[in-house]
Amino acid sequence: MSSRPSDRVRLAVPNKGRIAGPVREILEKSGLHVSEGNERRLIAQTRDPQVEILYARPADIPEYVATGVADLGITGHDMVEERGSRVADLLDLQVGKARLVVAVPEESEVKKIADLAGARIATEFPRLTRAFFGERDVTISIVQVGGACEVTPHLGIADAIVDLTSSGDTLRTHHLRELDEVLTTSTRLIGNEASIGEKGEKVEEIRVALESVVRARGQCYLMMNVRRPALGEVKRVLPGLSGPTVMEVASSEDLVAVHAVVEEERIYRLIPLLKKAGARDILVVPIDRMVR
Repeated sequence: MSSRPSDRVRLAVPNKGRIAGPVREILEKSGLHVSEGNERRLIAQTRDPQVEILYARPADIPEYVATGVADLGITGHDMVEERGSRVADLLDLQVGKARLVVAVPEESEVKKIADLAGARIATEFPRLTRAFFGERDVTISIVQVGGACEVTPHLGIADAIVDLTSSGDTLRTHHLRELDEVLTTSTRLIGNEASIGEKGEKVEEIRVALESVVRARGQCYLMMNVRRPALGEVKRVLPGLSGPTVMEVASSEDLVAVHAVVEEERIYRLIPLLKKAGARDILVVPIDRMVR
């Protein structure tokens, strides 16, 4: 692993897997553009000379951060809990949401967790699985797998599985039914406790940049011109995070400019209402970042 200047922050991100794409998108929108290399490289620089990217397996990132190989990391909460690494949870990026569940074949006679006493459980999460069943005083044996967990009951390898599910479609496709939930997870920004103390200003700068992307998700910036007599009706129709902003239009005494941040899903129905209320020259602009 290459060394780095003491003031440089190393951010570990997934090199592959289900959250790698969304994480890359968040980094780009935050302004931390990777200026050289890609996820096939171990280390890549960003436009900020004080921030570099370390590409790593999602499962390894918690330990890299805990031991100081990386100052910050982005990975699933499930990975942090599975590794049991001592890290600071700095921000929920609100992507990669899923649940870790216990599931059994649809035809199984198992109705509750206690019915799995003595069973073989296939999983990529042995630590969490042992803890879950141990808390319920249910003795099981672990069949550790590296993928395709859902097929193991049908191959006779396991009686049940503990695996991640988002929509439940994969479980249904493989004729499995959910029995219980182990935990909920999403993608998190985590930090090394010593690095937070030593590089607090830069760490906070990165956290705020990423948070601004999370805050902006699903929001649009709406701009329009409104004649003064119609302003009251437009303001009544227009939602916003803290009410619309009204500004003078230099070229007209009769017009004002009205700006507001609104939820993207409301735009379709909102535009006709605004036009009916008297708004014109309406512009809808996507928002990449929003800082409070």
